[in-house]
Amino acid sequence: MHAKSIRHVLGVAFAALMLIGGSASFALADDRPNFLLIVADDLTWSDLGYEGNREIHTPHLDQLRTEGMHLTRMFTPATTCSPSRHALYTGLYSIRSGAYPNHTRVYEGTKSVFTHLKHANYRVALQNKSHVGPAASFPYEAIQGADDLTKTEAFIRRDPSQPWLLVYASNDPHGPWTRGPKKKYDPKMLTVPSYLHDNPTTRQLLASYYAEISQCDQQVGELMKLLKDCHEEDNTLVFFFSEQGSSFPYGGKWSVYDNGIRASTLVRWPGKIKPGSHSDALCQYVDIAPTLLEAAGIDATKIDVGCPDANGDTGFDGKNLLPVLQGEQEAFRDVIFSQQTTVGIHGYQDPYPMRAVRDNRYKLILNLAPDNTYFIGGIHRGQPTDSWRKDAQNNPQLAKRVEWLSHRPGEELYDLDKDPLETNNLADSPEHQKIKQRLRKEIDGWMAQQGDKGLETEMTAKSRQGKRKAEAKPKKGKNRKKAAT
Repeated sequence: MHAKSIRHVLGVAFAALMLIGGSASFALADDRPNFLLIVADDLTWSDLGYEGNREIHTPHLDQLRTEGMHLTRMFTPATTCSPSRHALYTGLYSIRSGAYPNHTRVYEGTKSVFTHLKHANYRVALQNKSHVGPAASFPYEAIQGADDLTKTEAFIRRDPSQPWLLVYASNDPHGPWTRGPKKKYDPKMLTVPSYLHDNPTTRQLLASYYAEISQCDQQVGELMKLLKDCHEEDNTLVFFFSEQGSSFPYGGKWSVYDNGIRASTLVRWPGKIKPGSHSDALCQYVDIAPTLLEAAGIDATKIDVGCPDANGDTGFDGKNLLPVLQGEQEAFRDVIFSQQTTVGIHGYQDPYPMRAVRDNRYKLILNLAPDNTYFIGGIHRGQPTDSWRKDAQNNPQLAKRVEWLSHRPGEELYDLDKDPLETNNLADSPEHQKIKQRLRKEIDGWMAQQGDKGLETEMTAKSRQGKRKAEAKPKKGKNRKKAAT
């Protein structure tokens, strides 16, 4: 008997018992789906075949695109792996949860989607890269290894009567780019994206990066085949996320430009989501946890996340996306938010906190310490940046681009319809002042709700890193800097 059939029989029996005299906070029925979340690692949203880059071989992701919905405006609220993943799993923005620098952890008592679904009798696991903590907030079964799906299959098949959540967290295409089918990509034949400087070093690295994207695509294909082999493909809600951008300069990581925070996202759920559909609705990683709970029959609006915001609210920052996914709703969010914390990143020199708000057309960026020098090991030291600096000695235009990597004004405003790569700063434009003021009001309100004190919060970032015991969140009205040190 297939897993869905077994689950249906047990669900009917459970429902009968509830009618006799029991109660439950969730429904156990045959329509409770499994969940598979596939997370790439440092993949710029546009570097995929279905996104329009036909030089990159991603046949399995291209196929997945035809089988579900393409969310074209999904954003991560942070620019590095650890805070992004904490937001994805908790449904909370990074500063509220305490997980805002890289290599971080949430405040004690914070709950995750693993917590909530495990409580609802789901089996929960994470395979490969974790980058979240403490363990009490993320009570998943750890499955090691990204390329051998033997343990993955054992997890899926273990109990056909029990629904499950699996996060498959690939290591690809995170640098250094050493894996994948390198022979597919000839550096000399590639089209270098316009936001990168074209030289032999960039081309060689680009070819290696593309090979790891193909490696990730192969993993997606193997996972989808596994679902079919286990007769779970029709009862599993699948998400694919590209995560934040690559570690190329202007490739995205460590910046709140769209290359850094826009996450290419695919969603597949047979019978629930229209194949080949798409949505331009603004949405964020924080919306995923409440969406999964609602799909499991759990009222996400009644969940206590274990980490109140600055107003004392203990609900999610995210919202249920199901009406968008099922084609019942077009608009979702008016704006999205993101932040970058520099303190604690390898090789950083000065605090250089960034905050951003984006609507469907405009983005406002606040660089909260513009007189400092933005310098970290990832994009300001090593290749390809060193080769760019050398070329810039005889290239004034390139020299300006290299300089921009380290020094930016306090405010940046972009018209994304006309300037998708965010190169023409309109912050001082007289005709755009009302737009800037409107977005500034949005970002000020978000920072207040999060308990974000700007530079003061940046300076406490190191206290939120490492594997030390998670501190309880400072109570409302307390000075977070004092409480966190």
